[in-house]
Amino acid sequence: MVNLEWYRTFKTIYKTGTLTGAAEELFISQPGVSLHLSSLENYTGYKLFERRGRRMIPTERGKALYNFITEAIGKLEEVEKSFQRSTEKHTPTISIGMCFETFQTTLEPYIATLPFNIIIKFGEYPEMVDSLEKGILDLIITPQAVTSKDIEYEPFSSETIILVGGNQTDEKTFQNLLKDNDITEIESWLKSEKWYGTTGDMEHLRRFWQLNFNKHPDFRPNYIVPNLNSIVRCLSSGVGLAVIPDFLCKKEIENGQVKMLWEGNSKVINTLNFGTRKKTIYADEIESIKKIFREVMG
Repeated sequence: MVNLEWYRTFKTIYKTGTLTGAAEELFISQPGVSLHLSSLENYTGYKLFERRGRRMIPTERGKALYNFITEAIGKLEEVEKSFQRSTEKHTPTISIGMCFETFQTTLEPYIATLPFNIIIKFGEYPEMVDSLEKGILDLIITPQAVTSKDIEYEPFSSETIILVGGNQTDEKTFQNLLKDNDITEIESWLKSEKWYGTTGDMEHLRRFWQLNFNKHPDFRPNYIVPNLNSIVRCLSSGVGLAVIPDFLCKKEIENGQVKMLWEGNSKVINTLNFGTRKKTIYADEIESIKKIFREVMG
């Protein structure tokens, strides 16, 4: 079944002459415009535009289709305007990529206050960069600044990867070992304890161990939970150890629910960056999101 939005997108591409121009006029991403066009071409069975550089040149079939639909689409748009509240404006949609824990800790409480639509996507950082370049995402929060001619990064905060323990963890032996700086015994004590990990990224533990013991960890966590925030909640009501970013458990450490045991002799510090395309039509909306992150994590 044909989607009427495909026709609207086709008409806008025809009028603006570029996919970018159509995306800006329709307030959707360029990949979304391309998807609408390819869907319509598949539905009609004809190529509707020839691509010459960035310009979209209508084919003879494209010209014929435009002549058939332009009046009808115009009337539908007039009906849409007539039945829409006169004070109502088009609401832009911003797509943001970040890790799940960062979203829960920072942006989640503010979602309902934002005057525009938000789509949050989770995934690996290289994936996010690729989606940002393609126009699928408008903003990413990342500790990895991957060089690209179309993307710019703005550092706004940092996170220290720390060793934490449950509020019932007896860490006296460990603190004495730290005073003696006996690395072998420190490692031995840590490996004798119960550990928490996540089903996904274990990079924090690997980096922490490599920097402080000059080797990769040769053990697996005893408890595998969905995400880092789950680890914090588990530690708040028991014993065990984990290596996580400090900002995820700052409140719990201050409240005594979780114990901060060690930053390591060699600290693991990540710089957090905003990643955006150099050209965007959502500069104001993106700045609103950035402001929230600066206030929460600054």
